[in-house]
Amino acid sequence: MGIAQRYAHVRGQIDEVCRAAGRDPKTVKLLAVSKTVDVPTVAEAIAAGATAFGENRPDQLVPKQAAYPQAEWHFIGNIQSRRIKDIVPAATLIHSVFKQEHLAKIDAAAQAAGKVQDILVEVNVSGEESKSGLEPGDVRAFLEAADAFDHIRVCGLMTMAPRYDEQTVEITFRGLAELRDKLDGLHLPHHGQVVLSELSMGMSEDWQCAIRHGATIVRIGRAIFSDEFEPVA
Repeated sequence: MGIAQRYAHVRGQIDEVCRAAGRDPKTVKLLAVSKTVDVPTVAEAIAAGATAFGENRPDQLVPKQAAYPQAEWHFIGNIQSRRIKDIVPAATLIHSVFKQEHLAKIDAAAQAAGKVQDILVEVNVSGEESKSGLEPGDVRAFLEAADAFDHIRVCGLMTMAPRYDEQTVEITFRGLAELRDKLDGLHLPHHGQVVLSELSMGMSEDWQCAIRHGATIVRIGRAIFSDEFEPVA
C-alpha cells in the first residue's frame, strides 16, 4: 500500500468514526506528520489529497514550507527559544506552547513577519513526567498571560496520551475536552473572549478515541508514511 492509498484509507476511516460519533467529518483535520520523510515524499501526499502537515524540527519545517507554501504547516515539536524566529514565519499553527517566557518571542517574531501567530496550549493531562505541557490547573493563568500580546491568538489546546494504555488514553482525551469546555468563552481584559475551537489530540494508535472526545486535529504520521505500520481496519 503506497502513500496515496494509505492517506485515502486513513481519511476514510476518520470519516467513518466521525459519522459513528455523530460528527461532521469536515470538523476533523487530518494532520499528516511528515517529520520522517523528505520533500519529494511530501509531494506524493499532497497529490493524494493532504493539505496540512506537521513537523517537529525547524530544520525540516522551513524548507518543506518553502517548497509547498500552499499547504498548512504545523509545528508540533518541542520549542527551543532560539528557534522561534525560524518557526513563526513558516508555521500556520504552533501546537506545543506552554512556557510563558516563549510568548514575548513568539509575539515579536509574528510582528516581524506581519502576522498574528495561531497557537495551541500544550497541556499534560495525564501527569506523566515524560510529557511536556502545563498542568490543567495552570492553563487559565497562561491564557491570561497570552492575552497581553497582540500578535498571538490562542486557538485551542493540545495533549499527548500515554501509549498502549486504553483507559488512561480515554481519561486523557476526555480531560482535555472538559478543560476546553470549562475555559472556552473565558473573558480576558485585552482581547475579550477566548475561543478555544481546536483540540489537537490523537495519533496513529489512538485517534479514534480522540475523535470520540471531540478532537478537531489528529496527528497521524506512521499510518500514512510508514510501510511497517498496519493501518486500522
